[in-house]
Amino acid sequence: MLVFRQQVYAVLDGDPLTAPPLARVINAFIIFAIILSVLVVIAESYQPLYEANQQFFEVFELVSVGFFTFEFLLRVWARGAAYSKDDGGKWRGRREYLTSFHGIVDLLAIAPFYLQILIPGTDLRILRMLRLLRLLKISRYNSALEDLVRAVVDERRSFVATLYILAIALTITSALMYYVEGPAQPEKLASIPHAMYWSLITLTTVGYGDISPITPLGKLISGLTAILGVSTIAILTGVVSSSFANQVERRRVIFEQEVEKAYEDGMLTEEESRLLDKLKNKYDLSDLEVKGMIDRATKTPPSSKSG
Repeated sequence: MLVFRQQVYAVLDGDPLTAPPLARVINAFIIFAIILSVLVVIAESYQPLYEANQQFFEVFELVSVGFFTFEFLLRVWARGAAYSKDDGGKWRGRREYLTSFHGIVDLLAIAPFYLQILIPGTDLRILRMLRLLRLLKISRYNSALEDLVRAVVDERRSFVATLYILAIALTITSALMYYVEGPAQPEKLASIPHAMYWSLITLTTVGYGDISPITPLGKLISGLTAILGVSTIAILTGVVSSSFANQVERRRVIFEQEVEKAYEDGMLTEEESRLLDKLKNKYDLSDLEVKGMIDRATKTPPSSKSG
């Protein structure tokens, strides 16, 4: 039983670099099931289509919930193989999974169905919308979201500082607009909180147009707020994009080190080739990038191999 649990763990949650070939097939099927489930939820929101095919949607939901429930329970059970008895035993791995981002997402993916049973009368529209959270399950197989979160965490000081500047701008501009435009538009700018709505959509350069200044001073404040918003959002975007680029570059460095290590003896074994191929897929590197790294590792100029 322990050996089987370890095999299941290697397929579902093991290291992609050492996972068996079966893992790729199962992961592809799970991704297909997630996408199909989300598409059906979207189609179900069209009431005439739902009423004409209600039985199909209900049966499909039952099958989807059954599949994702089985997957969730299987992951909980398999994570018992993540640690040995000396490292905390099977419950350590299970606790880590249940409290992790992916574990919470997996639980939320099936929660609406069971909430509907446990709490009769719950708004079905809200529960149906919650099923779209299944789309987050794909983040397990793509590191883009993880990279974005890590980029924000790495630059959290700069990120918080920029948000602080944005909060100051929001408060000051909304207060100015209230005192300047409030008397002219009491129905739209009845208070500073009402003006904050205008300030937020202006600072974020959305500008719905449902609230616009009509006094000369109000128009001046509006223009300055828009310029301030563009500048602040540009800073925020720059902070995140710079950190995200660093994450990508870090991956390239790791891969290039593995390439140099593999070609140290002047030849590439089958095992090393499989490892590099898995790393290439994991880090989303292009064939051109990989070719350039291999050319540098073998001390051969890329131009001599381009023909």
